Amino acid sequence: MLKARQNSTRMKSTDQTRIHIPISTAASMVGSYVRGRILEQIKSVAFIILYLLAFQLFVLGSTPSNALRVAAGLGLVILGLTFFLEGLILGLMPLGERVGVRLPRKCGIFLIVVFGLLLGLGSTYAEPAIATLSTAGSTVTAWGSPLLYRLLNDSPALLVASIALGVGVAVGVGMFRFYYGFSIKPFIFTLMPLLLGLSVYCALDANLRNILGLAWDAGAVTTGAVTVPLVLALGIGVSRASGKREDAAGGFGIIMLASAFPILGVMILGVALNPTTSRPMAETDFFAPEYRERALRLFPDESALLRHAFQHGSEAGRKAFFGGESSEYHAALRRLGRPEGRAMIPASMSAAEWLIRRASESERAFLTREVPGFASSPRETATAWASVLREEFASALLAVLPLTLLLAVVLFLFLRDRPRHVDEVVLGVGLALMGMTLLTMGIRTGLAPLGDEVGRPLPRVFRSVPREEGRIILEPFDPEQVLTGFTPEGRPHRFFYFTERGTTPRPVVFHPDQYDPETGRYEHVLERPPLFGPQLTLAGIAMVFLFAFGLGFGSTQAEPALSALGRTVEELTVGTIKRTGVVRAVSLGVGLGLMMGVARILYDIPIVWLLLPPYLLLLPLTYWSEEDFAGIAWDCGGVTTGGITVPLVLAMGLGIGGELNVTDGFGVLAMASAYPILTVLLFGMMVRARQRKGLQNVREEDGDE
Repeated sequence: MLKARQNSTRMKSTDQTRIHIPISTAASMVGSYVRGRILEQIKSVAFIILYLLAFQLFVLGSTPSNALRVAAGLGLVILGLTFFLEGLILGLMPLGERVGVRLPRKCGIFLIVVFGLLLGLGSTYAEPAIATLSTAGSTVTAWGSPLLYRLLNDSPALLVASIALGVGVAVGVGMFRFYYGFSIKPFIFTLMPLLLGLSVYCALDANLRNILGLAWDAGAVTTGAVTVPLVLALGIGVSRASGKREDAAGGFGIIMLASAFPILGVMILGVALNPTTSRPMAETDFFAPEYRERALRLFPDESALLRHAFQHGSEAGRKAFFGGESSEYHAALRRLGRPEGRAMIPASMSAAEWLIRRASESERAFLTREVPGFASSPRETATAWASVLREEFASALLAVLPLTLLLAVVLFLFLRDRPRHVDEVVLGVGLALMGMTLLTMGIRTGLAPLGDEVGRPLPRVFRSVPREEGRIILEPFDPEQVLTGFTPEGRPHRFFYFTERGTTPRPVVFHPDQYDPETGRYEHVLERPPLFGPQLTLAGIAMVFLFAFGLGFGSTQAEPALSALGRTVEELTVGTIKRTGVVRAVSLGVGLGLMMGVARILYDIPIVWLLLPPYLLLLPLTYWSEEDFAGIAWDCGGVTTGGITVPLVLAMGLGIGGELNVTDGFGVLAMASAYPILTVLLFGMMVRARQRKGLQNVREEDGDE
């Protein structure tokens, strides 16, 4: 009876504490909350997007092609980030934090390390930035860098698996370090010389040197919105449960490990695949029939190989594919005008763009003559929204569900525990799925195209010669209307007046080699002059570097993870090191790093020569730095590359590299990760020196008294 009364009292108490809110009030509260979260994400991405658009409009003098699609993609990025981060907070984070607190109390170090390995694997696949690697191989040529092409196009799953395994090993090693309270410095002094030595070894091989930029960039894409909070939660829980560390700094240093081991994993994979991969060679040799059997090791069939020749090769390569047989080669050109042959041209290009950027003079003349209307055929962009939605939702399921199941199985079945609010966790997982789907759709349709459209024309800023932008067929053309003019030196030149729709007639130089008297056609080449004139190349180069620095400095200050890290540093140092100082030091480092990364692509500098100086300088600085600040500084190299920065910078670097015919456009993210470590360590040492000097002055004043 007493028990029943107690139960009745408990039920009444529960009923009394339950608050009934009208639907209209609840909807208003939820709407206000969602609106605040969306505005928060708009603020975090507004600078970098507006910066790129302003540069494209006012400096490059162009507008985004298919602006409506890009704008819709950017909107999806904002919505996706909002839902994804909210899903992390409600769903994955409570599971991760609960496991992080409970696991060390019940398990030994072996099971903790195994769980850390699995957590690292699962969180890597759930990182939105990893999805950008699937599209990063579109500018790589199979003959110029066979190993890089194989990793990005033929074996992308193997590449992602090596990155995920690297993160898993890093988390396992990090748990071991936290459990026993080891310093981060021995790990830095072991791993970094190993990575630099292996990089020098790879730089000596023609195939391996081309994967170095990808390997070092892999360290940046792994430390994002999923991996960092989950790993830090587990690390701090293990550190506190072991009794070795009680402060929040016990969890720092693991992001550095999660960046270093994936670099090692990609380089080891490259070394393993290198013996069975062909060497870089001339384009004509690669597409020649006698090399066909070995070339097909990188392609599923001959149709895919021919498509690669049309999308990335030159006329010489396409002719080599047919063994110099003109009839078959011309038949392939004619097929470009049919729907089944349109797939030979990249979906991101219109037929006119392909004629300008890929076709030779003779191919343009042939297609203009034999395939009427080819240049004006519509662009078959990109995939329909419904298809993109299906593909990205399937990818989100494969990314989020395995990680959720791992955390749930460990918590519910192994630890016999449960989060406080299971319904919130289920809601959070659903929001994470929806958010990741929208985010990756936005990256694919908006953010990556925007970065590419800024990156590709960026070299025009410092070019000192005009750049071809398009061609117009004038038919019929009357050569009798060509006039003769004279320069101040008395040299004659021929010209005619050309009138575009809605403009006044303007004189255009006449080139006799562009006129075909048999057909009466004149091919007028549209040229875009260099932005700063032929004599101001240095000013153009300075503008490119200023753009890269501004992009890195401004976008980094908007990274939420960096702001959180700055607050943690301010708390650990009891206000002696301000959050704003840390944020500015990191932003300065990212700006400098992007400048160095862009310089690497513009001048095709081997990445190893840009990696060695900063990292060789970092080793003695780390030795002289305090333990806590060393871990924080090395973690800064990971928190700067978030879900917005990674796909945008990666697309921009690949766009620049593709325009300049550089073997690969990777390495920009690697530079943006190295220099923040350097600037934060220098900043910390300067602050500590200032504090010691102030303390010494106080002691001297006390001694005088």
